Amino acid sequence: MNMTLKTIYFALLTAFALSSCVNNTDDLAVQSPTRGSQNLVPNNPQSIQVSKKDAAKIGHKIWMNEGAAKVKNLTVWNKGETFASLGIGHFIWYPVGQEGPYDEQFPKLLTFLRRQRTQLPDWLKTTPDCPWNSRREFYNNIKSRRMVELRKLLKDTIPQQVAFIIVRLEKTLPKMMAALPTKEQRARVRKQFYRVAQQPQGVYALIDYVNFKGEGTDPKERYDNQGWGLLQVLENMPGTSKNVMAEFAKAADKVLRRRVRNAPRDERRWLRGWRKRLRTYTYEF
Repeated sequence: MNMTLKTIYFALLTAFALSSCVNNTDDLAVQSPTRGSQNLVPNNPQSIQVSKKDAAKIGHKIWMNEGAAKVKNLTVWNKGETFASLGIGHFIWYPVGQEGPYDEQFPKLLTFLRRQRTQLPDWLKTTPDCPWNSRREFYNNIKSRRMVELRKLLKDTIPQQVAFIIVRLEKTLPKMMAALPTKEQRARVRKQFYRVAQQPQGVYALIDYVNFKGEGTDPKERYDNQGWGLLQVLENMPGTSKNVMAEFAKAADKVLRRRVRNAPRDERRWLRGWRKRLRTYTYEF
């Protein structure tokens, strides 16, 4: 089925007063159902639409996944890492001079919030890099005015953060298509993407996994030349099970266990939490 589309119009929650975002892509049109599957009509532009109720659930679930839905966990710096992790999606923010294999999302979130006319603290408007240079410095300042303002901003903008993550999802399928060398590979990944997207839990699982482990298209996000993002999950789905979400979760489990095996440092301590998170994709909220 030819799912090529000329325009994607993204609208999320007029009740949240978020502006519409228009993305010019060639591949993505998903509609989030609330019950059962939805048919996607070829060559008919559709939008990723999430009801107010579902968006609230998605935002809370992602916050629960990343930070046990605790305000203090909206600003964290994990041991052994060289960056802060902020918001419900633990968006990465590097200090000046730091680079790493992970996509830095927090500055992009700030740009998105400004476009949504969200009022930012004055210091955030002129601070492109994380102002704390180490984990120790970060936690020495955890009760500072800046930190308090940052947590308040992140707590007050959970719907916008959900919208930001969904906008990222809109751009994911075209990027995955561009990363695949053959027509057959592109057709297979596209098919699996839409199989998942049409499930009641599908949009939540897709946006959560992209936020959680990335798209899988960045060559820097590899251990032993093998990635762990959404692209690799879709590639590892057999595409034969009637239980699509269980198939998606099983494929994700496979690529994450492979990541742990290939990791240059010991990442086994994370695996139990990752696998617990994957199980949320297989049942309704």
